[in-house]
Amino acid sequence: MSRKGLDPATRSEIIAMALSDHVSFAAIRSQTGLGQDAVQALMRAELSPGSYHAWRKRLRAFAARRAVHE
Repeated sequence: MSRKGLDPATRSEIIAMALSDHVSFAAIRSQTGLGQDAVQALMRAELSPGSYHAWRKRLRAFAARRAVHE
C-alpha cells in the first residue's frame, strides 16, 4: 500500500499510531503495509516542521532507551 493512495481516515489512524509511544513501526507495517520510511515520509508531509522534528527526537530517545534495556 502506498502512502499516496491512503484515504484521510487511514492517514489519521497511521499518524495516531506513529505518535503513540506504544506502537512500533513493525506493528504499523503489519496493520497497514507501510514500512518505517513510508511512515516517516507521511509524518513529514502531514505534520508541521516543528512537530515532525519533535516526533523524530522522541523516537531517537525511545530507541536509545530500548537499546539500554534489552
